[in-house]
Order: sequence, then structure tokens, then C-alpha cells
Amino acid sequence: MAAHERSVARRATWRPTWVHPWPRGGRLSARVRALDDRVDAWAERHRNPRLDHLFYGLSSAADHGLLWFSLGAVRAARAADPAPALRLGAAMAIESAVTNGPIKACFRRIRPPHEPEGLLPYGMHRPRTSAFPSGHATSAFTAATLLAAGTRRGSLYFVLAALVATSRVYTRMHHASDVFAGAALGLAFGQAARRLLPVQPPRRGRARTP
Repeated sequence: MAAHERSVARRATWRPTWVHPWPRGGRLSARVRALDDRVDAWAERHRNPRLDHLFYGLSSAADHGLLWFSLGAVRAARAADPAPALRLGAAMAIESAVTNGPIKACFRRIRPPHEPEGLLPYGMHRPRTSAFPSGHATSAFTAATLLAAGTRRGSLYFVLAALVATSRVYTRMHHASDVFAGAALGLAFGQAARRLLPVQPPRRGRARTP
């Protein structure tokens, strides 16, 4: 009975230790946690079955970058050229290796508490890597930056990326600060990839993709 009571007490006091070992303390830690708590509380108040379908579905579709690889394949098919898909795939593979390797290893942040327990919808799984930064947000904004080049509808890619990033908070996979950091990192990766592996290299006299 004593062991059970200690276990219950540990679960009851687990919430304040979401972040370990980053942020370490002080004003930055307090501000980050306050931001996360406000956004989490807002998400809890607005949960409903329709949003569940949207955000769990998007989050699952973006696992391993599948959503973005599919969009790259569509771009390649429309151009009758495999280069866009291959360049996007190469850029995202490099981004994923860096984000999920050395960057996450520097932070090792604990993910938010998740309820209810059990199987997640749409075949989702709970990652074991660090919560910071969000890999989904990083890959989403990397891909959006690349795919938006050379098209009149580039803003739609960023809207989709924002929805994917939001889904990670809604599904309790990440804190809001993880997602913001991932989005910023993705934009940086995307800008670098535009120069090194552009999905649509500039060509003189070629019309922009609609």
C-alpha cells in the first residue's frame, strides 16, 4: 500500500517536471513554461471530435515526412521531372538526421503528459525522442519553404505547415515552445536547402508553376 501511495504521489507531482534538463531555470524557464501552460490550457478548452479528426489525421499523415514526400511527388509528376521529388527527399533526409540526432540530443526534453492512455487514433505513435524541437514542425516548414518556391500558391504550403505544427500541440505530442522552435529551425533549413537543393531551380524564360 505504501508503494502504491508513493506511485500516486509521484504521478500527482509529475506535471511540474515536464522540462528536463532544458530550460534549466530562471526567467527563461518560467516564461517558457508559462507559455506552454497557456497554450495547453487553450487547446484543452477547444478540443472536439471535428478537430480531433483534423489534427490527429494531419499529424499522422506527416509522420516520417510522408505528407511532404507525397506533395513533392505530385510536383514532380506535374513537371514530368523526378528532380523536384528527389531534391525534396534529399533535403528532408538531411534535415531529419540533424534535427533528430545532434539537435535533440542537446536538449532531451520530456514530452507533455498524455491522456487517455492506450492506442492513438489514425495509427499515430508516441515518439521516444526529445520533445524539443518538434520534428514535425521542423520538417513541415523545411518542406513548405522548398515547395513554395516557384509557385503562385506558395502561401498554401505554409498554411499546411502551420496546421501540421499545431496538430502536435493538439495531440499532446509537444509543448508550444517545441513547435515554435521547430518552425523557426525549419525555415532556416528551408532557406539553406533552397540554395543547395532547390526543388525548382530558376530557369530563364520559364513561367512560374501555378
